[in-house]
Amino acid sequence: MRDQAVVWGGDQGMRLVRTARELLAPSPSRPSPTGLGPTVAEATAGMSPTRLQEIVATAGLQATHDPVSAVAALTALFTDPDRMSALLAQAPPEAHQVLGRLVWGPPYGEVTPDPTPPVRWLRDRGLLLPVTARTVVLPREVALHLRGGRAHRRIEPDAPSVTPDRTHRPQLVDANAAGQALAAVATVEELLTSWDQAGPAVLRAGGLAVRDLKRTAAALDTTEAIAAFWIELAYAAGLLASDGEADERYAPTPAYDDWVEAPPADRWAALATAWLPATRTAGVVGEQDAKGRTLSALGPDLDRSAAPEVRRRVLELLAGLPEGASATAEALLERLAWERPLRGTSDLRARLARFTLTEAELIGVTGRGALAGAGRALLEGGDPAAVLMPLLPEPVDHVLLQADLTAVAPGPLRRPLAQTLAVLADIESKGGATVYRFTPGSVRRALDAGQTASDLHAFLAEHSITPVPQPLAYLIDDVARRHGHLRVGAASAYVRCDDDSMLGEILADKRSAGLGLRRLAPTVLAATAEPAALLEGLRAMGFAPAAESHTGDVLVTRAGAHRTPPRTAPAPVPEGPPVPDATLLGAAVRAIRAGDLAATAVRKEPTPAAAGTPAGAGAGAGAPGELPRTSAAETLATVQAAALTGTAVWIGYVNADGAASQRVIAPVRVEGGFVTGYDHTADEVRTYPLHRITGVAELAEDHF
Repeated sequence: MRDQAVVWGGDQGMRLVRTARELLAPSPSRPSPTGLGPTVAEATAGMSPTRLQEIVATAGLQATHDPVSAVAALTALFTDPDRMSALLAQAPPEAHQVLGRLVWGPPYGEVTPDPTPPVRWLRDRGLLLPVTARTVVLPREVALHLRGGRAHRRIEPDAPSVTPDRTHRPQLVDANAAGQALAAVATVEELLTSWDQAGPAVLRAGGLAVRDLKRTAAALDTTEAIAAFWIELAYAAGLLASDGEADERYAPTPAYDDWVEAPPADRWAALATAWLPATRTAGVVGEQDAKGRTLSALGPDLDRSAAPEVRRRVLELLAGLPEGASATAEALLERLAWERPLRGTSDLRARLARFTLTEAELIGVTGRGALAGAGRALLEGGDPAAVLMPLLPEPVDHVLLQADLTAVAPGPLRRPLAQTLAVLADIESKGGATVYRFTPGSVRRALDAGQTASDLHAFLAEHSITPVPQPLAYLIDDVARRHGHLRVGAASAYVRCDDDSMLGEILADKRSAGLGLRRLAPTVLAATAEPAALLEGLRAMGFAPAAESHTGDVLVTRAGAHRTPPRTAPAPVPEGPPVPDATLLGAAVRAIRAGDLAATAVRKEPTPAAAGTPAGAGAGAGAPGELPRTSAAETLATVQAAALTGTAVWIGYVNADGAASQRVIAPVRVEGGFVTGYDHTADEVRTYPLHRITGVAELAEDHF
């Protein structure tokens, strides 16, 4: 216990540290991990004297004259093993079952207004004491008797071992983790690409609205909990932030542009390096805080300061297993609970550990539950990108076009190809091979971005290792033939077309009523709707209009890239005060030793009267711990003598705030009403006004 700093002091005076005492002795505001309840004195505080006397009498004790003696009598009964055994021997069998449910905690139980006979028998004898009208508690003394004096059910002086549950080939683990790492990078890129032009709005209280989280989860084809994790991961990596505009929205940061151009291994390393020390915890999204408010993704209350320590410790336990071995979550949680016993009823650390196991698998730090090579490098401060890079497949520059208007990417695509294909087609499924589907809307999107039909035919022919299917070629030509046949401008908006019969068809369509259309000329319609709304409305009606500028040229609508101002990644929120540095620790140690020195300094016994001094008024002090008291003349004479002989003395000192202290000093100079000397308690030279020294005493000759 000394080695673990649980007790301190000599063999004749060992003392328990305060934290251990608080843990083992619960209070109403601070439950104990031992499961023990309050003492008899605490549980009966406020109980009427009449009720106390009834309990004393029913328990077979003599009546007392006051509540204090009644509580003392009950406490003495419950702490006497023989008398307690005799009392419990009289209890009905059902009463022992009630006690068995409470003995190891929690010690509180609910009762009905008319309790059962076993509960009434226990309550009448004080073995259960009322807390409220419907709640009773098992007193600590009774629980300790039933436990045989043990604070815990199981005594575990040694840490429970974390043994392998399953073992895989390390190469298989690394390959699995590499696949997850590649998927993680692609998912974050897909997320931020979808927020590139018009990200979701920021709530007034901060964070992401529930509907936006659901929409993002649907776009990523995942659950809301996992979508919240990807969002928080991008935020932790500094790739996502709010733009700070009046209509505040979330958008990628300028750092995203550099990140997206980096090699996949470096991009993954940036995500993993941000994840490991992050205090923001996506796993609590959707829960309620202490005020009943729902916690939202990117909200202000997601920091959990214990998260980095738990996250790292879980990975360290996995790293201690043989390569390729995984452990059960229960074994890891049991070890963590042994290392950090619960101080209260919160299970936050266990939940953080479960979050870690899920997130580590999602991001590719682990594979099949075992720590991967890149994860081990991340944990040990190495270069995880260098470990991961050889495991990632080389990007491919081709796709396989199929007759059902789909294209299959047999691996990760080179970035220019992936960007163009993402505009020309919609992603239908992801995985080892990504499937893209061509639709009229996706082809029109490519034409809106400035491509022509010939450009699209050439692009597909260049990057497909199979011939371009005839249905796909027909689709591109058909959409291109109708694309731009209608022109939309600002009138608020207008529509012009050389075919006046088509304009008549639009006017006759009931779906155009909301656009506010009217014919200005045989080939021109004016609209009250904005150009963007008019474009969308006509497209919804089955037409393929193109936007034009004020000069009549077709507008090329390339995908925009809205960016926030430069933002830094959120800093982890530490638990408690900052970690002290060596200077602060050294000062604390010196202060502790100085206090010990002042408290234990051996002083000479006061001498009888010196010249002209009444008996009993010699230099010295009273009882240990009291400040020395001497006259001003004696104080001056003693410190002057100490300065001449170079010896140390013990003084009492009162500072300007009236705070008294004891100090051991070695005077060097005494002049002008001040004494200057080396202060052993402060480990420095100081000057003290003589009028603030309450007294002085000489130390034993061999003390120093």
